[in-house]
Amino acid sequence: MRRLNFVFVLLIGGVANHCHGATGEQIYTTQCAFCHGKAGEGSKKYPKPLIGDKSSPQLALQIQKTMPKEDPGSLSKEDSLAVASYAFDKFYSVAARERNNPVRVELARLTVSQYRNAVADMIGHFRGNATWWDKNRGLKGEYFKERNPGKRLIERTDPEVKFDFGVNAPAEKDFDAKEFSIRWTGSVLIPETGEYTFIVKSNQSVRLFVNDNKNPIADGYVRSGNDNEYKGTVYLLGGRVYPIRLDFSKALQGVKDKNPKPLPAFVTLLWQQPNGTAETIPSRQLSPQWSPETYVVTTKFPPDDRSYGWERGTTVSKAWDQATTDSALDAADYVSLRINELAKTNEKDDKRAEKIKTFIRQMAKLAFRKPVTDDLEKVYVTRPMESNPDLQAAVKRAMLMILKSPRFLYREPSGGEPDQYDVAARMAFAMWDSIPNQELLDLAAAGKLKTPEEVKKHLNDKMIWDTRAKTRLLGFLHHWLKTDHGRDAVKDAKRFPGFDAAIVGDLRTSLDLTLDDVVWSDKSDFRQLLISEETFLNGRLAKYYGVDLPADASFAKTAFEPGKRTGVLTHPYLMTTLAYSAETSPIHRGVFLAKGILGTGLKPPQEAFTPIPAELHPNLTTRQRVELQTKGANCQSCHLVINPLGFALENFDAVGRYRLKDNNKEIDPTGTYLTRSGETKTFKGAGELAKFLAGSPDVHTAFAEQMFHHLVQQSVRAYGSTRTTELRDTFTKSGFHVRQLAVEIVAGSALAASSKTVRK
Repeated sequence: MRRLNFVFVLLIGGVANHCHGATGEQIYTTQCAFCHGKAGEGSKKYPKPLIGDKSSPQLALQIQKTMPKEDPGSLSKEDSLAVASYAFDKFYSVAARERNNPVRVELARLTVSQYRNAVADMIGHFRGNATWWDKNRGLKGEYFKERNPGKRLIERTDPEVKFDFGVNAPAEKDFDAKEFSIRWTGSVLIPETGEYTFIVKSNQSVRLFVNDNKNPIADGYVRSGNDNEYKGTVYLLGGRVYPIRLDFSKALQGVKDKNPKPLPAFVTLLWQQPNGTAETIPSRQLSPQWSPETYVVTTKFPPDDRSYGWERGTTVSKAWDQATTDSALDAADYVSLRINELAKTNEKDDKRAEKIKTFIRQMAKLAFRKPVTDDLEKVYVTRPMESNPDLQAAVKRAMLMILKSPRFLYREPSGGEPDQYDVAARMAFAMWDSIPNQELLDLAAAGKLKTPEEVKKHLNDKMIWDTRAKTRLLGFLHHWLKTDHGRDAVKDAKRFPGFDAAIVGDLRTSLDLTLDDVVWSDKSDFRQLLISEETFLNGRLAKYYGVDLPADASFAKTAFEPGKRTGVLTHPYLMTTLAYSAETSPIHRGVFLAKGILGTGLKPPQEAFTPIPAELHPNLTTRQRVELQTKGANCQSCHLVINPLGFALENFDAVGRYRLKDNNKEIDPTGTYLTRSGETKTFKGAGELAKFLAGSPDVHTAFAEQMFHHLVQQSVRAYGSTRTTELRDTFTKSGFHVRQLAVEIVAGSALAASSKTVRK
């Protein structure tokens, strides 16, 4: 959104005298329209339209403090309020813009994430998608007496694979310390989409399989030399469960001694997540239950449009079209080579052709999100099979046609009356970023997605507990906190010794665990995200941040400096990413609070901004340097909002450690904020700031609107001018229940779109 930038054309003389008694419209017409257009549309000199999302009181304060440009502060409070009220009602506000140019639901193609998830679920339908996560954690460990799996002596669940057996056997009874083998099997839950490097460290024979039970990703079963580390990288989709198997074997190969002594043995299973560091795969990401293989589209796609602040599939380019073609070819090859497995048939089956035809028909139904009509069956099923006597070739052709069809690639196809299959599709794309599963399609077929009660029941009982939904909500929270894209967390080694990549990785994990703990609690209380004094720490973080925990402690919820820290606002990961390498950044922190948390529109600075180096003013605090650099009238229009918010977090240094002094001077963490209702709030420090934000209707509105945009990927205004207010009120009545807000958003948008109550 854009900030108002009035430039008044004034005669020499007092502004207040010139405008005294004039209406807001008269002031704007005589003093502003010359530069900014009759309806705020802009001019050649100032082409940007006068639009934004400040309230009328906030807009009036900006005008009074910063306008006219030649003489800021000379306009009276009454005249500033008058011209602000006129501009706000006429063209500036969201409501005015909607009245003047109604927002509509846009035709949208699948985003990159939706495309990958959809193809994975289409193929996974025939294997059984693993998108549920039970309470059991770890991997199933089967311990065998011989060097190759044979007679099993022990079966148990191991929380993680991190063993140093030394010269001993896994157990005293029945094992020979010189020779034994272990097989760990189960599933691994992938938290976010990207490339994962899996690592096995062992001085014995090992072989690791991930999402492929035939081809190992890391193979050290035939050892040579002194290699003790084996690794492999694979691209995986977040929010999904993948099969994993690790084979370990200890033997006395090559030993000539007739009575050899046992040799030491160890084995550890690690991974390196996207933008992370190598760590032992924790038990919370492992399950002893086996899961089927998942097909993953690895074709590189051009990025989706994020100009509105959320991913939108609105741009279609040659690069995108080529990517869909390449991925369709890969998927068609994959399916055609495995058609017997997927269609539950074999070469000797008399009904093989019929089963393959049924398979293609079902594949088309899944892709198109509704039953296949007779006419469509002729195109996508009958014709490919009749034109190709080779059934494998027919399958490949059919898959290409299905995956390149607009019925698959576009979410809001024109034509036809909306029905309950459309409701099911919108529910699935919003909650899972994917297509409906068979259960959703069955509900649509039975007419059980007609009312809000029916839709919400299925969302609450089933859909929101799916691992894809959990990842989707975590992704939104990272978007809300502006941590969804990797930020530079490298710090000055002299200022912050010991702050390394491992600490950064732990901080990211700590934040994820903290967010999950609140959102998936019984109350799912949004306010706890801002005011809770507990977070998750392990031994390494505890040592760095001065908390008393054992050095080898695993992540656990910990009272983290009560009275000083408050919720995610002061989480070290957030404080670290919103800071420079050696100094804090009240501006970055203030922008985050204003835009992300309070939903205030801010325009990028007119000129490139370079912070004043601390060494140029060695006697000033960071707050004083920022105040010095942003005191100009051009800066104040935004920094009147930004600076006071950011200053409230100055007690936390560039790596998020609590401090009382900056440059040997007492820190002043006092800040203020003018609410949309026109009330000025004052707070001292993070604690008072967090309490204000937790109870602020502005924050609740911004959170609800941002979640809507992230899940639905359409403008909330296309669903009615009062939709944001309705969501905020529902959010408030629910006790600020985060999961329930997601259900309200998904159910409301799915039913509203299908009932034609929105503009298209």
